[in-house]
Amino acid sequence: MLLEVEDLASHYGRIQALRGVSLAVAEGELVALVGANGAGKTTLLRVLSGVQPASAGSVRFDGRDITQAPPHARVGLGIVQVPEGRQVFAPLSIEDNLRLGAYRRERAEAEALLAEVYRRFPVLAERRGQPAGHLSGGQQQMLAIGRALMARPRCLLLDEPSMGLAPLIVEEIFTTIRRLKETGTTVLLVEQNAYGALAIADRGYVMETGTLVLADTGAALLANERVKTAYLGL
Repeated sequence: MLLEVEDLASHYGRIQALRGVSLAVAEGELVALVGANGAGKTTLLRVLSGVQPASAGSVRFDGRDITQAPPHARVGLGIVQVPEGRQVFAPLSIEDNLRLGAYRRERAEAEALLAEVYRRFPVLAERRGQPAGHLSGGQQQMLAIGRALMARPRCLLLDEPSMGLAPLIVEEIFTTIRRLKETGTTVLLVEQNAYGALAIADRGYVMETGTLVLADTGAALLANERVKTAYLGL
């Protein structure tokens, strides 16, 4: 397994946001984590990224214990997060936003990565000199994903990439995520859109009030009556 989480807990002051969370993501796998708003999904990604401390349990990456590792060290190992709400730098150009993702890379490598991102997202290439704030919500999500790819992630953490987007754009974003997986990128996808996430996932986990309550293949979770009732509106 590339990423292994065991009995993880995390607190915000006296409030326990995660309790006893254990999951694993194999290299090259697309794993979805679904659940209602406030279930603890974003907190888990924050702990994996190192910006939220774990209060118990462990996180291992490629066999190495990184539970106490700082965020920049995790980026160096290949753990890269696309945050909820995209969080692009609106006044900066699209290209400058992308280059910020390659701050740990040598110039020649950064240029090659930039060319690859532009090949993957032609609209960003066409508008590379424009402020990122001029992009639509869907284009900003592409930019946020592209910025993460500039760091050459071994494990890409995606936090609610479909949030606030029109249905057609959501479909495009999920297609992009599926193609990332097909080209070998390991993905942990956090989503409230349970159907869209599980439909493209190899495996999935369901989180409720800071605890994982179900785990199975994406297809099996889509067919699970509990998931249908609680998350798919069926």
